[in-house]
Amino acid sequence: MSARLLIRPAAPDDRPRLRLAIVELQEYEHTLHPTRLVGESVADAYLDWMLHKVKAGGAVLVAEDRGHFAGFVAGWMEQAGNIGETADSNRFGLISDICVLPAFRGQRIATRRLDAIGQFLSRTGITRLRVNVLAVNGSARASYENAGFAPYEIFYEKLIETGSSE
Repeated sequence: MSARLLIRPAAPDDRPRLRLAIVELQEYEHTLHPTRLVGESVADAYLDWMLHKVKAGGAVLVAEDRGHFAGFVAGWMEQAGNIGETADSNRFGLISDICVLPAFRGQRIATRRLDAIGQFLSRTGITRLRVNVLAVNGSARASYENAGFAPYEIFYEKLIETGSSE
């Protein structure tokens, strides 16, 4: 696999493939949790947002397997302002999205792209990478842990009823 996998910065002509991957990712997450909107409804706006975020020192890296688009990873540096955390914890690389298309899953392509985006973002001086994942997305969580990530913070959610206005 490693000899045939190419990881490179996204080019303008990758936009249609990136859009399809965002739809794929969003549709998958939509099956996992009702808060995720269907892919077609957000793909263009999400892609525009993601590409805008990487302009300030981030990257979208595309994976190709023998010339076939296999997926992407996107990330950038974030500066938080949590006064209860160390400076190196407040400045970190955020991996916003990673998508491996179905035909290429199970080949450790995600791990290679996570390593590549980590190397890219380390040039900004960050010492930490973070990625969010839906709690019910077991395959993504396993992939991140196999790539050396460990749980950092866990957010809990509870739905509450609102008072009816009669």
